[in-house]
Amino acid sequence: MILINLLPHREAARKKRQDVFNLSLVASALAGAVIACVIYLWLQGQISSQQDQNMILQKEIASLDAQIKEIAGLEAEIAALRARQQVVEDLQSDRNLPVHMLSELVKQLPDGVYITNMRQENQAVSLQGVAQSNERVSELLRNLANNTPWFSKPELVEIVAGNITLGARDQRRVSNFSIRVRLVRASEAQKAQPATGSVPTAAASAPAGK
Repeated sequence: MILINLLPHREAARKKRQDVFNLSLVASALAGAVIACVIYLWLQGQISSQQDQNMILQKEIASLDAQIKEIAGLEAEIAALRARQQVVEDLQSDRNLPVHMLSELVKQLPDGVYITNMRQENQAVSLQGVAQSNERVSELLRNLANNTPWFSKPELVEIVAGNITLGARDQRRVSNFSIRVRLVRASEAQKAQPATGSVPTAAASAPAGK
């Protein structure tokens, strides 16, 4: 006997495939939602951890800023104390500065040069005097520049020819000069002494011009 299936098997198969497809879509959507939720929770955890680390870093930075300000204040106090100490040392060393100035000036004066007026204002010294010739004044400038640590930066302000009367009939031509020079502090002079000691003194020992 031949059996004939009169049921709509094609429609049933199509419906079955459609149901399977729908179930697959639902499963895929659920899986995607679960994965997205897991990723979201993981990212939230990373963000929270990073925020905690940022807060710790901010606290450390604030603490370091406070320490830097404190160190800067200490450095300013140290600099002020050093400045005061230097002032005290300069005052102590400057007590004997006029003695060094006069003693050294006598050593550096060439023959035929006479100081008539001397004035000191802080470290600046003005010298006025009379020399037998312009060459003697040049020698004095060289001596003050090269042969002593107690004077520096000598500068010729002016030099004027003049006459000096030695007797009733004896007059000689001279050079009236004015010089500015800087008087070096004792602490600076002591530092410069080794270097100055090696400077040749040929200018001082050279014969003066007539």
